[in-house]
Amino acid sequence: MSENATPPTGDDSTPGPAPGLEESIRQVGAAGRQTLDSAGQAARSLRRLVSADFALARSAFGRALAWSGVAIVFGASAWLLLAATLVALLQYLGLSLFVSLLIPTALSLAITGYGIWRVSYFFHHTGMHATRRQLSRLGLFDEPSADDPDADVTLPGEEQR
Repeated sequence: MSENATPPTGDDSTPGPAPGLEESIRQVGAAGRQTLDSAGQAARSLRRLVSADFALARSAFGRALAWSGVAIVFGASAWLLLAATLVALLQYLGLSLFVSLLIPTALSLAITGYGIWRVSYFFHHTGMHATRRQLSRLGLFDEPSADDPDADVTLPGEEQR
């Protein structure tokens, strides 16, 4: 501001006397209590939100599981009817009963093998490998590995295997 600036006029703009030390401590304490109360209310609100979210997720998971069961039952019955129709068609075309049954069976086994391969692939991701690596770097979850120079060291009180 420049030195020639005029001071504001009016009674509300003039500062009053500064509060005393005790009053300042009381004001700071009151502000701290209000902050703590606000944080408590925010934590309670967050707890209610998380609780409601878990209740919704639990309900949705149960319903999804029930509808998955319905889909599996009707999908399996549809496949059985389709396989029976395929067997009847192949027999109508002149194949023996053995070959007519073998073709849908081989198809079922191939799809089952593919499903098992995909399940094993996705279960590999449930091992939380990235989390384990990060925890190992922090020293919180050490698992001995082949490239660990101290992997063969036994700690006192540990039995040798």
